[in-house]
Amino acid sequence: MSPPEPPAETRASLGVGTAAAVWFGSVLASVLGFQAVVAASGHSGDSTELLPFWLHPTMSLVVLWVPVIFGLWWAQRRYLPGSFSAAYGLRFRWLDLLGVPVGVVSQLFVLRVLYWPLSRWFPGTFSHDDVERSARQLTERAHGGWRVVLVLAVVVGAPVVEELLYRGLILGAVRRRVGAPLALAVGAVWFAAAHFQGVQFIGLLAFGLILGLCWQGTGRLGLGIVAHAAFNATSLVLLWPKH
Repeated sequence: MSPPEPPAETRASLGVGTAAAVWFGSVLASVLGFQAVVAASGHSGDSTELLPFWLHPTMSLVVLWVPVIFGLWWAQRRYLPGSFSAAYGLRFRWLDLLGVPVGVVSQLFVLRVLYWPLSRWFPGTFSHDDVERSARQLTERAHGGWRVVLVLAVVVGAPVVEELLYRGLILGAVRRRVGAPLALAVGAVWFAAAHFQGVQFIGLLAFGLILGLCWQGTGRLGLGIVAHAAFNATSLVLLWPKH
């Protein structure tokens, strides 16, 4: 059984090239914004320098998400008829609560199954600590009110913005070009590679496939957003410092 077609109002002329341009423009703006924020904070921005924690939610909320939302808005106004939410399938149903177990199982089971053999074959690269290092460093450095900011950014903001970008825009554009099966693979690879996390690529690829199936199976983003939020929330619970 083939997945349902996206809503009629989203079948427009927004192509892969335009989607790629929006994505690239967002990444470029985030890189330039990162350098500006770091320079304004008085830090060098050297890759070996441990930046203060407050820079991370600042970059997430302003430097990255604002260009993405602007690009999505521009693409929708230029190419997609209807409202912003209708164009990208930003709708929710009670059924989307099934995304909670989907996200939790993906984090607790799917990732562990994928990385278990890799950690045995390549212990110097895919050890448990290596896979979790970047996320653990972030959670360990969150204190006081910044913990609330971290939770909101990781569990609320990131799932909404990333699902709009990678499923609503990119996967939608690729699917209109090549069809559902290949689009699912292309969208997942794009999602994983765009995070620039080499060790985590395989896990992000697998979760990207799951999120793509959520979108293709429902024709909207609600299920994927809930699954993405549950996935990130589970990671926070696992990595949050116990002291």
